[in-house]
Amino acid sequence: MVHYLDHAASTPARPAAIEAMARQLVHGYGNPTGAHRLARAANRVLDESRDIIADALGATPGEVIFTAGGTEADNLAILGTLEARGGIALCSAIEHHAVLDPVIHTGGVIVGVGSDGRIDTEQLGRVLTPEVSVVSVMLANNETGIVQPLGEVADIVRRRAPQALLHTDAVQALPWVDVADQCRVADLISISAHKFGGPQGVGALVARAGVSLVPRLRGGGQERDRRSGTQNVAGIAAMASAAAETVAERQAQVVRVGALRDRLVDGLTGRLTGVVESGNRQDKTANIAHLCFEGVESEALLFLLEKEDIMASAAASCSSGAMEPSHVLAAMGFSRSLAGGSLRLSLGYSTTEDDIEAALAVIPPAVRRLRERG
Repeated sequence: MVHYLDHAASTPARPAAIEAMARQLVHGYGNPTGAHRLARAANRVLDESRDIIADALGATPGEVIFTAGGTEADNLAILGTLEARGGIALCSAIEHHAVLDPVIHTGGVIVGVGSDGRIDTEQLGRVLTPEVSVVSVMLANNETGIVQPLGEVADIVRRRAPQALLHTDAVQALPWVDVADQCRVADLISISAHKFGGPQGVGALVARAGVSLVPRLRGGGQERDRRSGTQNVAGIAAMASAAAETVAERQAQVVRVGALRDRLVDGLTGRLTGVVESGNRQDKTANIAHLCFEGVESEALLFLLEKEDIMASAAASCSSGAMEPSHVLAAMGFSRSLAGGSLRLSLGYSTTEDDIEAALAVIPPAVRRLRERG
């Protein structure tokens, strides 16, 4: 039996999302830009889905732009703003590469974080200038689960650089944080369906009314000329179904999954020495257990865990299996050797007590075995 503890990488599709997607693929294959009744039916599904996503994110339907995932949403937020407004971008040092790389590529500013993984708000205040047109600070980190003080960030941006837009990558947050509430201060919000039980390859960007974006994709003018290309109606319907279910059960899942996560972390730290938990647990989303094991290499540990049907990861899952040092842990001040023994165990709506017990049975002997090998 596989014990899947990699929900931060991709979450199993919810049955309701699968049903919504299959129903659309079989019966709703019309192009939503057409004029006949099948096209009009597809367009109604888009409208209904847009309403659901808007409600989940605290937006109006007209502010929702459907994309092909979180990376496109992040790129559109950063690059689309820069092209529309000029200036430079600024982000934290622990952003997902979908934000970090565009900011670096365009000559933007990177703001450090403390050892707790939270943005250095003093440095943020110092580097904000009239040149900055967009600031991007993620709501919840994809490796450590640490939640950023977005309200405080917004206050600083409004005081020091009122011309700048605030973007937040909320891709990891929706199952664990009230995004509609926490992101009310943001001008731009990115999400990705496969992080909360929807399909891969579909996401959304909220752009508040009055925010100008130059589209990255040009063509048919779909999504109100902000993102051309025929919409993935089946995927969007599935995303909306997953979002509605996620929001409805979020409070209960935070309690349930948080208890499982705490049992897992406490069990591992109680069975092993030389284990460092990244950041403060009270600052994290309920689902992520992120640990560094002294004297262990992540790649070797993951190999042993997979042999025992424990599926986990060392960091973000975006670079074709390459085991590169985590830029997130480096920004937090972890040594290269300690960061090299990192393990991210991320839970989700489908995680069970059996998954936790299996991890507790397998991980400690695997770590001891690797340490004995030297």
